[in-house]
Amino acid sequence: MPTARNRLAQEIFAPIAVDYERWSRALSFWQDPRWRQELVNGLGLPPGSRVLDVAAGTGQISRLLEKQGLRVVSLDQSLAMLTRARARGAAAVAARAEALPFPDASFDGLTAGYLLRYLEDPLAGLRELARVVRPGGRVALLDFGRPRGVWGGLWRLYTSLGLPAAGALISPGWHRVGAFLGRSIDDFHRAWPKPAMERLLSQAGLSHVRSANPSLGGGLILWGTRL
Repeated sequence: MPTARNRLAQEIFAPIAVDYERWSRALSFWQDPRWRQELVNGLGLPPGSRVLDVAAGTGQISRLLEKQGLRVVSLDQSLAMLTRARARGAAAVAARAEALPFPDASFDGLTAGYLLRYLEDPLAGLRELARVVRPGGRVALLDFGRPRGVWGGLWRLYTSLGLPAAGALISPGWHRVGAFLGRSIDDFHRAWPKPAMERLLSQAGLSHVRSANPSLGGGLILWGTRL
């Protein structure tokens, strides 16, 4: 059954599916594509490996994985987003990350972009992601970070004021996303700072956990190996 956070994500992102890729790039100052590429580059799976891309959205990470010769299944709860991925040829499945419709150890790897903040129970959600990956398989997760120092102040100014204002110039849907995003990122990092999130991945059944904070800390990428 969809959680409150599932429903919120549906409501926020369905209206912007048609132009999501264009404006997500621009509003991140073209850093988002770099983060997605770094996530995929760090996955370390050989060509032909089977990968599940969770919270795939319009399929941006899925396409990067396919370019590396990986066999990809794109999964998202949003039919509006998933329709865009299917239109580009993705093998797509509509489902929630908390209840993946696959047997244990079905995939050699798993990726998820901007999912962590929407998990009602992060540990249970991460265990469900790890469940469908074979032992020795790889997991890679991407979300927003939170810069520190002077960059942290500029980041908060942009996410609290600049992003909502820019979104309002695009559409009502993007204004809502812009108004929501900064608060969502801050709340997440207060509850789950990076060391706590790394421990959570270990508790979920992943070893060799490592992380990166590209773009002065604006991005957060986590990798781990399924035990």
